[in-house]
Amino acid sequence: MRVFLQRVERASVAVDGREVAATGPGFLALVGVTHSDTAKTAAGLAAKLVKLRVFGDDRGLMNRSLPDVGGELLAVPQFTLYADTRRGNRPSFTDAAPPAQGEELFEAFVAGVRAAGVPVVTGVFGAHMHVTLVNDGPVTILLEA
Repeated sequence: MRVFLQRVERASVAVDGREVAATGPGFLALVGVTHSDTAKTAAGLAAKLVKLRVFGDDRGLMNRSLPDVGGELLAVPQFTLYADTRRGNRPSFTDAAPPAQGEELFEAFVAGVRAAGVPVVTGVFGAHMHVTLVNDGPVTILLEA
């Protein structure tokens, strides 16, 4: 599982020209699932995201986590995080989990973050989405299991 995490001032996702989710300060997480991922993988990365200290404290140091700052999460399913571009010019997506497994583990990841008390909104699994964000920092981190 890969989570491409961006600290944001705000982020939103639209499907068919209609906004389906929006968040204030916190994280935008693009979430990719591969064949070997399990519910345990999803729970582990959810816990890591919640505890990750990348928000500034009173001295401007990255010492606060998402719950510490009352932040929110916009989670967006993103199978293209498993694109293989080593050969040719057209990416292969064979490392991405099949849709049923991807959706199940994306939902498990979201449930893990919610269980920690973080407000979560999501994109639409399998939809063509337009994601808008305002980076904060920018701070961009790849979490991988």
